[in-house]
Amino acid sequence: MTTLALRRPTIPLPVVTAAAAIAWLMAWILEAPAADWVTFSVLGLEHGTHFGEAIAFFLEDLPKVLLLLTGIVTIVTLIRGFFPPERIRPILARRGLVPGSFAAAGLGVVTPFCSCSAVPLFIGFVEAGVPLGVTFAFLISSPMVNEVALVMLWGLFGPGIALLYMAAGLTVAIVGGLVIGRLGLERYVADYVWKLQAPAAQPMISIHLTWSDRLSDAWMYTRDLVRKLLPYLVAGIGLGALIHGYAPTDLVAAIGGRSNPFAVPIVVVLAVPMYSNAAGTIPIVQALLGKGMPLGTTLAFMMAVTAISLPEFVILRRVMKLPLLAVFIGVVATGIVTIGYLFNFVVS
Repeated sequence: MTTLALRRPTIPLPVVTAAAAIAWLMAWILEAPAADWVTFSVLGLEHGTHFGEAIAFFLEDLPKVLLLLTGIVTIVTLIRGFFPPERIRPILARRGLVPGSFAAAGLGVVTPFCSCSAVPLFIGFVEAGVPLGVTFAFLISSPMVNEVALVMLWGLFGPGIALLYMAAGLTVAIVGGLVIGRLGLERYVADYVWKLQAPAAQPMISIHLTWSDRLSDAWMYTRDLVRKLLPYLVAGIGLGALIHGYAPTDLVAAIGGRSNPFAVPIVVVLAVPMYSNAAGTIPIVQALLGKGMPLGTTLAFMMAVTAISLPEFVILRRVMKLPLLAVFIGVVATGIVTIGYLFNFVVS
């Protein structure tokens, strides 16, 4: 008796990709009216009430942010597959401090890493012979100005705020890298890190992937990332909804408004104990801007949460001594505060 094995027909990759893109676009168009319908028709809440506006904010922003994350991270992961750390490190190692800091800050934008990746990245860069200042330019830029947050800001607030955010973050990263590089603080790197430095360049293994492999890897990475970020997104959007619905405008203005000359350093200090990535802070930024907080103060808060949070200090303490960590915190905090004041002055 002969058994015939039937092969399930496979759908061509372009068809699957086009269908996914169309489904994403339709969900993006429908999510805002669907949130209003659920809030004010299905749940029967009233327009203009604190609770109603908070629920509407949450139900609109959560799917919006998830859609942005899913679409953007998938695309960015495809692009980032051509720029793995193994390729970035030797590129930066061959450059001097000034061109290397500019290049590292730019590469940090397209290679998003959170603070939990700081230690392996730091060790890997030092091991490859990347100058200390260039390493810090990358470590500042990567969490502060990642492309996910940039495109999300573009989608939620328009290109003006998104480009201002990118320019501000790149400026802090470049200046921070240059300052740290000029101070000659290599002796404050943990001793065991220098012992790991490679004596000679290792040959780089080349792996050739098909587009099907790259799309599959990008989707799996996106799925895992969204699952990991979901608690932070829900918490951030929930806090943003509370601010949007309940926080008195007068209170926000008193703490972070233009009338308070110390607003920028206050929000930077308030951000230090927090831990989030740039995507998780965007709903809070949206709510604070809606309450009238100036752009510079709001961006300073967002950059401080992602670049100088307390958990990152604890992580970086494993690879650097206290004087270097203190200089890193001081340089980045000073840059963020300066950017905040500058944007408050320029953007009225």
